[in-house]
Amino acid sequence: MAGRVIAITGAFGVLGQAAAKAAAGQGARLALIDFAKDAPVGLPSGPDVLVLGGVDLTDAVQSGAAMDAVADRFGGVDALLNIAGGFTWETLQDGSIASWPAMYRLNVLTAANACRAAVPHLKRSAAGRIVNVGSAAALKAAMGMGAYAAAKAGVHSLTQALAEELKGDGVTVNAVLPSIIDTPTNRADMPAADFAAWVAPDDLASVMLFLASEAAVAVTGALVPVTGRV
Repeated sequence: MAGRVIAITGAFGVLGQAAAKAAAGQGARLALIDFAKDAPVGLPSGPDVLVLGGVDLTDAVQSGAAMDAVADRFGGVDALLNIAGGFTWETLQDGSIASWPAMYRLNVLTAANACRAAVPHLKRSAAGRIVNVGSAAALKAAMGMGAYAAAKAGVHSLTQALAEELKGDGVTVNAVLPSIIDTPTNRADMPAADFAAWVAPDDLASVMLFLASEAAVAVTGALVPVTGRV
């Protein structure tokens, strides 16, 4: 990954931070993009890191401006890791119907806007890569997961369709499908669970970075399960 320019959306979250630290450790140049304005302590910093907070990726104009800023800073974009997203658990009958468009906007629209903004730059890379975050829950949705799973299924379809669209341009598009990621929020929500069975953010980030690397040239349109022992 040395010298490659990697844009990470949702970079201030648990998985985003793990991906940023792992990529920095491999010598990548980073653009860390997030809706939050203030970056958390501990994110990589320095001349090879561009931090872009306060970016609303549900807005196509802001998405385009952010990706152009990355290309202006580093001379191009080699890989996009789409980690931005959202989650809700609620049944259809007792929940809010507004959760359905909200999950679409936070998961599908953010990824679509970021991809659309990045593609012109990725086409100019020697090895353009897009890695999205889907969900194993979208393969078989459990109770309360309807809105979230439907949105992540949209991410899966976006991944596959865009992979076909870009086959002739040297840009690969893949997605990882985690089960439960081991985050402080998930631990608080499920205190009796076996945390060791979940997917560690560092392990998920490792798979994403492989798919973002030049070594993954033969992989595109793949939905890669990363489910730990769940």
